[in-house]
Amino acid sequence: MPTPRRVQGTYYTLMLGNTLAASFIWGINTLFLLDAGLSNFEAFGANAFFTAGMLIFEIPTGVVADTVGRRASFLLGTITLAGTTILYWLLWVWESPFWAWAIVSVLLGLGFTFFSGAVDAWLVDALKATGYRGSLETVFGRAQIVGGIAMLSGSVLGGVIAQATNLGVPFLIRCGILLVMFVVAALLMRDLGFQPDRSEGPLKATRTVLRASIRYGLADPPVRWLMIASPFTAGVGIYVFYALQPYLLELWGDEEAYTVAGLAAALVSGASILGGAIAPWVRRRFRRRTSTILLATVSSALVLVGLGLVRDFWFAVVLVALWGVASAIDDPVHRAYLNDMIPSKQRATVLSFDSLMGSGGGVVFQPVLGRVADVGGYGASMLWSGVISAIAVPFVLLSRAQHPSADTARDVTGDGEGAQAADPVKEG
Repeated sequence: MPTPRRVQGTYYTLMLGNTLAASFIWGINTLFLLDAGLSNFEAFGANAFFTAGMLIFEIPTGVVADTVGRRASFLLGTITLAGTTILYWLLWVWESPFWAWAIVSVLLGLGFTFFSGAVDAWLVDALKATGYRGSLETVFGRAQIVGGIAMLSGSVLGGVIAQATNLGVPFLIRCGILLVMFVVAALLMRDLGFQPDRSEGPLKATRTVLRASIRYGLADPPVRWLMIASPFTAGVGIYVFYALQPYLLELWGDEEAYTVAGLAAALVSGASILGGAIAPWVRRRFRRRTSTILLATVSSALVLVGLGLVRDFWFAVVLVALWGVASAIDDPVHRAYLNDMIPSKQRATVLSFDSLMGSGGGVVFQPVLGRVADVGGYGASMLWSGVISAIAVPFVLLSRAQHPSADTARDVTGDGEGAQAADPVKEG
């Protein structure tokens, strides 16, 4: 008999395994691309093609999750990501030209889009189906802790293993873990509280779900403004995460100290653990969820500006940790706020659309900021990252101004309840 505890246990297991697999290369990915002969512009261009792949495939894979099933989407994502990771390793072995990296990066993005939206949608529906009566922030906060532990372990081990062997080995380990997770998900994951609608053909189903998703997404003002903020926060965040690797090496003074490069990812993962632990506590300090989101957004922007101005390695390390904590506090509250405003049938697709908006920002800002790094250095690109991410603040305020009930909700709500307007009571 499924219970809320079992549902959460399965969710945390999936989070642990997938984050561990992904994080093995997070600490050395930029160095891996540079070692393959790419310039900064080309390396972040390859990352931009990865986010372009996410941009292209977010809605189609979201429709797969909403019409075929969330479990099916997760399994497809796992096997796709394993295959494209091997291709990435082969490109490095062959010292392939940029166009080959661009193609495989797009396919790598496809693998991740099968996860985005589907896993959160599976969790929220399963929790409701099994009678969970707590807050989503608590579950997402714990998931942030689990993911942070996995990321800390994977990023440090990835850096150490790369230092002891070569930059390609962490990619092979990542592929092996993904294959194990395919088996785990096949055994543990079941769609609960959600019945896929397979009565329509693929194209008609895509149109139906897409129309409904627009209705509950961009056509719904509080959801729309939150989504428009995503390119400036998530899009910039993708660049910053990967640029921290060579930037910290530059400040350290040894461009081959791969263990130090892993420290960048380890810092962010450690901050994720702390941020996930305190996110529910921070949320309780404010009546509105948007107050927490605003606090995290403003803090992140200021820290990035500071990171662009410092030249001391250890001071930069402190700022990286602060940036990670601010981002980690935002994530569970942002996800809970958005989930409470979306009906179950369209949940995976609308969540994918939000991820799509963030990917769109990554497509634009990664090559731009990579070019800034080529011309003016990584410090200049960090400073501009802070300026760009601050643009999200007015859009969060516009979402807040709609007074959705999800902004003040504490526990899991029924389908679409969060989309109903609350009384326009201003927060004191």
